[in-house]
Amino acid sequence: MSSREVYAIFVAGGSGTRMGGDVPKQFLDLCGEPVLLRSIGRFLEAAPSAHVIVVLPAAHIQTWRELCIKHAVSFAQTIVKGGMTRFHSVQAALEKVPDGVIVAVHDGVRPLVSPAMVRGMIESMEAGVYTGAGSGAISTSAVRALIPALPVTDTLRCLEPGTTLPPRSSLVAVQTPQMFLSEDIKRAYAQPYDTSFTDDASVVERLGIPISIFPGDKHNIKITTPEDLSLARLLL
Repeated sequence: MSSREVYAIFVAGGSGTRMGGDVPKQFLDLCGEPVLLRSIGRFLEAAPSAHVIVVLPAAHIQTWRELCIKHAVSFAQTIVKGGMTRFHSVQAALEKVPDGVIVAVHDGVRPLVSPAMVRGMIESMEAGVYTGAGSGAISTSAVRALIPALPVTDTLRCLEPGTTLPPRSSLVAVQTPQMFLSEDIKRAYAQPYDTSFTDDASVVERLGIPISIFPGDKHNIKITTPEDLSLARLLL
């Protein structure tokens, strides 16, 4: 596969009610920078030429613009108004994506994503093949959709009586960024919304496109609770 440009969609459309307080979690301070800005910065360390698309609630777009001015943000970006659900937010962002590129969709509240992991995923997408042997990796000869994931180490239990879980060895914990060929993900998001769509991979997989797994990063945590933010500060 020839080299493709990268369009990175940062989904930050939530209100962050579980964090408490009035400030959405994507704007909370993390060691001197907003969480969202750190998430974008980490990605751009790996892919400085990536085209940045930021999806935000309409009510908070001005707040983000003010934060960008305050922190002297220099990268170009396209700001998109989020939708009713994450599905609709990504759908809106994809309207700004041309054909023939790689699309990366990243949670705006994963500010510790590893640039090395992002770089490795992009290289695998550009080459169209991933043959890594890292923990949890699945080799494939035709990478069209690539997601980072970690093996599940906890014991899991289903609260529904009589339900049998698959073996723990067959389960993984999925992270972002998730990467796709633009022609695949744009076609996938033309489907009607379904509540079973829990991430971008589940939307693309509905079309029968195989999902390849890239070794995730244990520090690539999602900021959801105050405890997550405290942990991120300690890790930084």
